[in-house]
Amino acid sequence: MESVSAPFLETPRLRLRACDEADLGRLIALDNDPGVKRFIDGGVPVEPKTFRAEALPRLLGRGFWAAEERSTGEWLGWFELRPLNDPGWAEVELGYRLHRAVWGRGYATEGARALVRKAFTELGTERVTANTMTVNTASRRVMEKAGLLFVRTYAEEWPEVIEGSEQGDVEYALTRGEWRRTTSG
Repeated sequence: MESVSAPFLETPRLRLRACDEADLGRLIALDNDPGVKRFIDGGVPVEPKTFRAEALPRLLGRGFWAAEERSTGEWLGWFELRPLNDPGWAEVELGYRLHRAVWGRGYATEGARALVRKAFTELGTERVTANTMTVNTASRRVMEKAGLLFVRTYAEEWPEVIEGSEQGDVEYALTRGEWRRTTSG
């Protein structure tokens, strides 16, 4: 079953649309890739029943977008531009989870930049924030390329100990004013 959701955002190579039930198998497969989830839960596999009950409602909710390659329709993963304070878009969290097969091709940066731009130009966002483990250098680089600035390193209690977690997590953020000063809009 293919999705027919209208696009939320399109870039030269990406189409982002709301996640839906048709994405269930792809979402489960993505979450069961130990490399993809290495910095999230140490790559622990998720049971489909657990995924359906716990993760799927969040991914079907406001602010999560299935990512497809525009020219082929290939499903690449998902992006998050989720409001942190309902009902508005004043502060949003940026995130992404893509198949390893497409890492290193610039999709994460392209999608993140486009979402930041949409947040500040169309959604009335005042602040975009993103977080990852300190040791997740690839994700940190995407945040930086999207224009987000390092805010802090912090320690958070997680249910699982993951290699590198002793170095903590990092927060990156960008305000509308900072974005305006660094871009031509």
